[in-house]
Amino acid sequence: MKLFEILLVVLTLSSGLILLADKLYFAKRRAARAGLLDSEPVLVDYSRAFFPVLAIVLVVRSFIAEPYKIPSSSMMPNLLIGDFILVNKFAYGLRLPLNNAKVVPVGEPARGDVVVFHFPGHSDTDPNKGENFIKRVIGVPGDEVVFQGDSLVLNGEPVKYENKGLYAGHRGQGEGATLLVEQLPGRTHTVLETDYPRGEGQWTVPPGKYLVMGDNRDNSDDGRFWGLLPEENLRGKAFLIWLNCSGWFCKDGFEPSRIGTGIN
Repeated sequence: MKLFEILLVVLTLSSGLILLADKLYFAKRRAARAGLLDSEPVLVDYSRAFFPVLAIVLVVRSFIAEPYKIPSSSMMPNLLIGDFILVNKFAYGLRLPLNNAKVVPVGEPARGDVVVFHFPGHSDTDPNKGENFIKRVIGVPGDEVVFQGDSLVLNGEPVKYENKGLYAGHRGQGEGATLLVEQLPGRTHTVLETDYPRGEGQWTVPPGKYLVMGDNRDNSDDGRFWGLLPEENLRGKAFLIWLNCSGWFCKDGFEPSRIGTGIN
């Protein structure tokens, strides 16, 4: 994704600069030498064709909505491997491409939001550092969070759970886990837990930070292990599943029933 973003910015700027240089200088020279050099160069012709398309894609992807594919089972049962989702890029402020710097503040994540962010990494040498990850916001600035035995305590109040029995699994993932309804303040959603709790601990969330967790609580590499998420790493809020497709040309599975599903 990072490579695509860099390539998109470079191609958009390059084609735009070629058109600008042609308009300000080279087109005038061609007009003055009409009959000798009156045809438009191929590079200018391609730039004229592709620049509007590239510019629109860059603006939409950077400031309106960005596609993202779910790569792992960490957000089951709500987001499945093969789900293609859309991320609202202006929910938490308009940010520049490449450096992700916020230029227009709009809002902040609420507890329970599913967010896409640049992974802070376990260390400076982590190969996944800077890649896009997706998790759910559990703790917002000012929260005291305790997680023990697959149960949450927020600001001294135990979060309520409703047991829905065993999870049937999806394409061999999550089978046999317990399906629970987690009643976060202001947001109810489902989670999975197993008989082997992981990531127990206690956190105080400072300003500008968030505690994020996967819904598949015992199979998620999240803030319980690598720390609190800095606000500047946020990319946007996940809001819609627009396709579920696994494998080349969906040969490993296609689920049309998930198309258009909102993300809770």
